[in-house]
Amino acid sequence: MKILVLLAHPDKNSFNHAIAQTVVDQLELSGHKVFFHDLYEEGFNPLLPAEEIPSDAKLPPEIDSHCWELALAEGIVIVHPNWWGQPPAILKGWVDRVVRPEVAYRFLEGDGGEGVPVGLLKAQTAVVLNTSNTPGQREDELFGDPLDILWRECIFGLCGVEFFHRRMFRVVCTSTEDERRGWLAEVKQLIKSAFNK
Repeated sequence: MKILVLLAHPDKNSFNHAIAQTVVDQLELSGHKVFFHDLYEEGFNPLLPAEEIPSDAKLPPEIDSHCWELALAEGIVIVHPNWWGQPPAILKGWVDRVVRPEVAYRFLEGDGGEGVPVGLLKAQTAVVLNTSNTPGQREDELFGDPLDILWRECIFGLCGVEFFHRRMFRVVCTSTEDERRGWLAEVKQLIKSAFNK
């Protein structure tokens, strides 16, 4: 399978980087082809210019390449921290620029954009792996789970992805080495089962 893996964390020593490396290693070990992007390392520009908004816009080569990989992907894995109940801005900008009409979704003929789109993604499975420094009970009581709604309903659900898995690892800032090793072992198992050929 062709699997797109995105990492959005600026610190190379972060647990997010360890998660992403584990994901890539496991996918390659299972014989999958991996399109991997560390958005911060690559200096991805998250700003959507007005000229890219039309569905028939001529895209810069970098964005066109990301769109091509997204369209080809048979699975998607996204790794990012929970910042204020949202992904980092660089990842939100990737969604704005790459999860485009005629790549990830389209509106039916006669629909001016006000209706529900038809999903176009080939990927049937998406996995989102998050980290947080907020205890789960406090987050659930105060905020619910905005990241789950964002990825499951607002993005992948509308773009045709049928199976969605998400795991939040917490509390990272007080975690031990043993806890982190256990979490990475869990990542391996999740990736193996989600993308079992």
